[in-house]
Amino acid sequence: MTAELIDGKAFAAGLRARVGEHAAAFEAAAGRKAGLAVVLVGEDPASSVYVRSKGKATVAANMASFEHRLPAGTDQAELIALVDRLNADPAVDGILVQLPLPGQIDEQAVLTRIDPAKDVDGFHPVNAGRLATGLEGFVPCTPLGCLMLLEDQLGDLAGKDAVVIGRSNIVGKPMAALLTRASCTVTLAHSRTKDLPGHVARADIVVAAVGRAGFVKGEWLKPGATVIDVGINRVDGALTGDVDFDSAASVAGAITPVPGGVGPMTIACLLRNTIVAAYRNAGIDLAKDAI
Repeated sequence: MTAELIDGKAFAAGLRARVGEHAAAFEAAAGRKAGLAVVLVGEDPASSVYVRSKGKATVAANMASFEHRLPAGTDQAELIALVDRLNADPAVDGILVQLPLPGQIDEQAVLTRIDPAKDVDGFHPVNAGRLATGLEGFVPCTPLGCLMLLEDQLGDLAGKDAVVIGRSNIVGKPMAALLTRASCTVTLAHSRTKDLPGHVARADIVVAAVGRAGFVKGEWLKPGATVIDVGINRVDGALTGDVDFDSAASVAGAITPVPGGVGPMTIACLLRNTIVAAYRNAGIDLAKDAI
């Protein structure tokens, strides 16, 4: 292996520590803890694990965690009524509705009901529009974490060629927007892209978020490229990414492992967005690049 491993776990630990320091300062200034409300509908095992880990991480970062667990049969009106109550609650700075939701609920209707000032997942169309137009807003946690890792690894990203594989609203599109804002030349590739290996071969930065295990091959890569693997796929009981790690690691300059790369950054960036929301909601100044 020649590639340097990008240690997302270590970077996330540092980010969480900084969030905790700002959370303690917020409590001293505001007279209350910053608060994150997480809503889970149903008993999806993976979602339950995520919600539990988010709650623990929130408390560990000196913030208040409010968990709302609703039965799988909850209807859309009940869920929207809860979101409305959380929007109006001054103790709640961030609201996260865990996806996926049961089939009887329109996810978009629920996500767009969240106050954009409390939308710490960054999924509201207002925040998506702010990102697209270069205004301040909340950015989805996974692409924000990817950008932090890239800037930590490479410094200034201006002028670099980047390929993002996958065009989801949660990762691909906001990732492309973030890289564009960082002055990269960005190709947003997807399942219908012609000659995907040719696009990847020109890229200084490759972000793989396609949801297919081992999809990106090492022979596609430009030697020395930086590879961010967002994929989390379970194959024969083991977690694996969207990049064929062994072949990629022999070509890339740096690469995130799975697990231990992007994954830890997602919750860390959720905590980061929550403390930023708390400062904004309370009208307390927080330096733009403080966290």
